[in-house]
Formats: sequence, structure tokens, C-alpha cells
Amino acid sequence: MSLNWRVALLAVAVGLYAGGRGAWVWQASEYGKQLAEQAAGYVQQLADKDRAHGREREEAAAAALKQLAEQKTQRQALEDRLQEQGKTHWKEMNDAQQTQDRLRDRLATADLRLSVLVDSGAFAAPGGDGGVREAAGTGSLVHGAVRAQLDRAHAQRIVAITDEGDRGLIALQACQSYVREVIQ
Repeated sequence: MSLNWRVALLAVAVGLYAGGRGAWVWQASEYGKQLAEQAAGYVQQLADKDRAHGREREEAAAAALKQLAEQKTQRQALEDRLQEQGKTHWKEMNDAQQTQDRLRDRLATADLRLSVLVDSGAFAAPGGDGGVREAAGTGSLVHGAVRAQLDRAHAQRIVAITDEGDRGLIALQACQSYVREVIQ
């Protein structure tokens, strides 16, 4: 072969190589741009989803904090009401105790005597009135009722029993009020 053909063949081969290489580089560049755009779009979508998810988390956290604040306010109001009820209960118990103490003191000093009505038929003596008669007072409706005075020790025991009953009733009322407040 002649040299011209070889040069021409070499020129064609170099041209094919250069054209293929140029097409390859150009195509790689185009695909790179497309991949970059696609990646940028994907990153943007992820960022948008992440922002939306972040907003949802922030809104959920804000709602939870608001609910917590409301519950705290309600709890504080309940504690205040229960504390006020406790003070009222303490005052009622203290007043009842003072009343019972005064009654016990009056019984101990003979300033006050307890008596009970006695069925006149059950204790009637065969020949007389059979017991202590007390004249009807200005406020009494029963004329001549038979009354028996109690011994001081028995009277004090009766007062102690009523004192325990009064305190029990006051405590029961306090418990009922507490339950009503807590249930509401």
C-alpha cells in the first residue's frame, strides 16, 4: 500500500477516534448534567419532606406542651381547692374539739349535769312517784316527767362517744368532698 492510503487510513482512524472520544465526552457531560439535575431534584424533595416532617414534629411538640400546661393549670387549681377543703376540715375538727372540751369542762365542774327521761311506768314504785320528779319548766311540754341524772363519769363517757362520732362525721364529709373534687 502506498503511503497516501496509509496516511488516509490513519487520518480516518484518528478522525473516528477523535469523533468517538468527543461524542463520549459530550454524552458523559450531558448525562452528568441530567444526573446532577435529578440528584438536585431528589435532594430538594428530601429537603421538602424533611422540612414538612420538622414542622409536623414542631406542631406536635407545641400541642403536647400546650396540653401539659393546661393539665398543670388544672392540677394547680385542684390542689388549691383541696388545700382550701383541708383548711375547712381542720377548722371544723378544731371547732368540734373545742366544743367537746368545753362540754367536758362544764361536766367536770358540775356546771352542767346530764339527765335522761325515764319511762315512769317501768320504774314506778308501788306507793309513790318512784323516782325523782322534776317540775315542768317554762320550756317543757311534759309535766312532771321522771328524769334521772347521770353520774359525771358516765356523762363524760357519753360526751367522749359523741365526740368520736362528730369527728367521724366531719372526716367522712371531708373524704366525700375530696372524692367529688378529684372526680370532677
